[in-house]
Amino acid sequence: MASTVPGTTPPARRVGYGHLLRTPGAWTFLLPGFAARQPFAMLTISIVLLLRHTTGSYGTAGAVAAVTGVSMALFAPRSGKLADRYGQSAVLVPGVLIHAAAAALLTTLALAHAPLWALIAAAVPTGASVPQIGPMVRARWAAVLGDGAPDGSGARPDHRPLLATAAAFESVTDELTFVIGPVLATALSTGVHPSSGLIAEAALTLVGGLLFAAQRRTAPPPAPVRADARERHASALSIPGVRVLAVAFLGIGSVFGGMQVALTAFTQEHGQPGLNGVLYGVFAAGNMLSGVACGAIAWRVSPRRRLLTSYAALALVCSTLWAVPMPLPLGGLGLLAGLCVAPALITGYTLVEALVPATSRTEAFTWLTGAVALGQAAAVTAGGRLADGFGASAAFTVPLIGTALALLTVVSLRGRIAPHGATAIRDEHTAPDARPESLRTADTS
Repeated sequence: MASTVPGTTPPARRVGYGHLLRTPGAWTFLLPGFAARQPFAMLTISIVLLLRHTTGSYGTAGAVAAVTGVSMALFAPRSGKLADRYGQSAVLVPGVLIHAAAAALLTTLALAHAPLWALIAAAVPTGASVPQIGPMVRARWAAVLGDGAPDGSGARPDHRPLLATAAAFESVTDELTFVIGPVLATALSTGVHPSSGLIAEAALTLVGGLLFAAQRRTAPPPAPVRADARERHASALSIPGVRVLAVAFLGIGSVFGGMQVALTAFTQEHGQPGLNGVLYGVFAAGNMLSGVACGAIAWRVSPRRRLLTSYAALALVCSTLWAVPMPLPLGGLGLLAGLCVAPALITGYTLVEALVPATSRTEAFTWLTGAVALGQAAAVTAGGRLADGFGASAAFTVPLIGTALALLTVVSLRGRIAPHGATAIRDEHTAPDARPESLRTADTS
């Protein structure tokens, strides 16, 4: 039988999606979670299509959609922190009710041709109440696989290799969501009624969110608090590594938003607007393919090194997009960009398991998700202005600048995303030796 030399990292054990999906209780939160996260990808396009119909202005539609995205980015971490503190169901149930009501109000105001200030006012609670299903599912995987030891001693040795596979699986699920959601919203808004996309988004949020909240057995337990505790619960953002990862995810958000606007402008300039969906689909397909591959590989390279490598490759690909003159080579570069995005996302979420204690993990995931949304909203705004003033090539500089600045930050502060950074925040009831092994093993990069 093979032995491991003391002080060295044991060989990575190959695990797959079949093993992951056989985890007890997994399907009870995966199925309702998939339904409940569809609205996340439907909201922006539904608002744009509805308001373009009622106002006749893409500028107005984009402004209201951007307010929704910024509102979600600002409020999502607070929602995650409350979920860690009081439990997911306690946050989800009132959250989905508020979101459904706010989306209904926004729909009513749009159909009534309300002024812009009223639409923006309704957009704030609509975005702020978007349920953070993706981060909550990731937190459940971490709880089941990483903190599930019956004796409370941390990750089960037989489950720890599945954490990276779970991160990859969630990345693929997110990409599938962003393929299905916009198509569904567009079909409803153009084929049924301009408001039906937003109505369906609100209905899916309500039904899916309540079904997900009902699965209490797999939910992470709320963070314990002593009766005489006087200190406020520390934010996950107080961990330096989480702040570095948030900057990295801002850059990834600039790729999503910048590609959406730039590809639209590019295909219009070439007189082939129908290619927009094809080119963005190729980009998303690359993301999905690399996500599947990442989950199937038994990695022997540290997560920090994987993040640096994949992010450098992403920035390199983005630096070439502005110079491409034809759709075919642009599709190839879009595929390469997608292939680089998933490893960076997956590794970032994997690092959270090592950097953040279970009591703050949902909040940490929502900081990263919110960073993507904020980067996307900023990129859509900047890319739209550049496309209007200077053309599609200028719009493609948005993902270039976003990823370059983020890469510079990550490389400069790479020491902060080493696993030992997790000691910066700890649950007051967790003994030093009760940490998962991933927190006690030095980063080999």
